[in-house]
Amino acid sequence: MAARKKDISHDGRIVDLNPEFTTVEIISQAACASCHASALCGMSESKKKIVEVPTTLGDWYPGQEVKVLLKPSMGFKAVWIAYVIPLVILLSVLLSMIALGFSEPVSGLGGIAAVGLYYLVIWLFRDSLRKEYTFHIIAK
Repeated sequence: MAARKKDISHDGRIVDLNPEFTTVEIISQAACASCHASALCGMSESKKKIVEVPTTLGDWYPGQEVKVLLKPSMGFKAVWIAYVIPLVILLSVLLSMIALGFSEPVSGLGGIAAVGLYYLVIWLFRDSLRKEYTFHIIAK
């Protein structure tokens, strides 16, 4: 699979390889990480993320540098699932409980509980979401 212009891509390194999944380590860096003064100011940040990619045909080996690809539509959908929907749930429960006459602390706790319940449901359906969010790798 070749990278398209619109694909979201990250550089990574293959950590583990088995017939079912290829484990790729992605190192994401903050924008200031490339600054020559980043070592002095301490603001630069890099995080290692592990991604499991379905193993495809190819000459892959541990330690190989690759690009991890994801369709942009999947990225937007992830933003909705992780941020927008929980915000809507929080605000709607909070405002509804206040309108029904509950105190602000109780309404706040109700909103937080509703968001917690939402994330619990997302966690329970993580396997079906994992099947939907398919990454691909290509050689660098």
